[in-house]
Amino acid sequence: MLSTEQIFVFIGVLLIVSVLASKAANRFGIPSLLLFLLIGMLAGTDGIGQLEFDDPNIAMFIGNMALTIILFSGGLDTEWQKIRPVLKPGLSLATLGVLLSVVLVGTFAWWMLGSFSDFKIGSDGISWGQGLLLGAIISSTDAAAVFSVFKASPVPLPLRIQGLLELESGTNDPMAVLLTISILKILTVGEFIPLTFLGQLILQIGVAIALGYGAGRLMGWSLNHLSLPSSGLYPVFLLALVFLTSGLTTLLGGSAVLAVYIAGVVLGNRPFAESGMILSFQDGITWLAQILMFLTFGLLIVPDQLPEIAGVGTAIALFMMLIARPVSVFISLSLSQWQFREKLFISWVGLRGSVPMILAVLPLTENLDQASELFNVVFFVVLLSIGFQGLTLLPAGRWLGLLHAK
Repeated sequence: MLSTEQIFVFIGVLLIVSVLASKAANRFGIPSLLLFLLIGMLAGTDGIGQLEFDDPNIAMFIGNMALTIILFSGGLDTEWQKIRPVLKPGLSLATLGVLLSVVLVGTFAWWMLGSFSDFKIGSDGISWGQGLLLGAIISSTDAAAVFSVFKASPVPLPLRIQGLLELESGTNDPMAVLLTISILKILTVGEFIPLTFLGQLILQIGVAIALGYGAGRLMGWSLNHLSLPSSGLYPVFLLALVFLTSGLTTLLGGSAVLAVYIAGVVLGNRPFAESGMILSFQDGITWLAQILMFLTFGLLIVPDQLPEIAGVGTAIALFMMLIARPVSVFISLSLSQWQFREKLFISWVGLRGSVPMILAVLPLTENLDQASELFNVVFFVVLLSIGFQGLTLLPAGRWLGLLHAK
């Protein structure tokens, strides 16, 4: 058991190393989230830090808290004029695109893990339900991963593509979460009622829209009418409202991640007091949330187990990047006015990150068979997605003629 002083030293060292790593990542065009994951692994049981951490419930709590902050900040930075023209295609990607990705990846994982002895997890591979669970877990894209790359880019992304990607990554989480929970329930309890699933999806989205919009308006009104004794209290008060919105939305059956994103969009597109200080505070706390979340997930990983699933993870990641994501994007945008090269680029920007890692913890908390193996596969997929796709996003945009010098 570590003493308080030792814990403080470890926290301080990990944060300093992560901040310096983000500076190096920005300089060399490497996704900083990838380095945070690797730092967490190095600090873990099999790394140089020898930190023992294997509590999925704590990891889930840290992940949910961090994701709440990240999505609210993402909404706060989202300009309505960018996402309004792409509402229909964005929502199509967030619903139909996610569903197609789940079915494609899940079926491929089930076929591959059952047909090839070298790729099997366990003695009999996995069931189709477990394959679909894996597909649901990695079905949502990650805003933090995508825009950590583009913020460091010396060239701007076209507004309508940026708006579409922001909208998709901010709204596709409810579908992924609900699909993951529903499939997990089938595997553990053995029941699935389609009408119940559809009703829960409508309820989650409806409650999230209502509470998110209302919370955003309330946040703006409160900041403009409350006279607090210190300017430093305004961002603290706003953060309290963000967590309150998240908690109430969940209690009422809505999607908390969608609600806080909508609240951020509503507030960010209205004038509010102390905006400079609040935006600066949000930027800092968002970085802290990303660092803590990915360090935590890195600590959960046992590196010695990764070689066993390297082939599986690589095959699933490549299938997702090269087949499942492009197919889901092209079908979802088939009725929209998008050029072929734009669809191709959007297909390549489907980075996986925080949400899949959080959802991968759920089977661990339910003690599902082969849950640890599935978690390692998800980690490997996220690692390849952030690393390989993240490093090639800007070159791909230039090659397709979509990124132009300022």
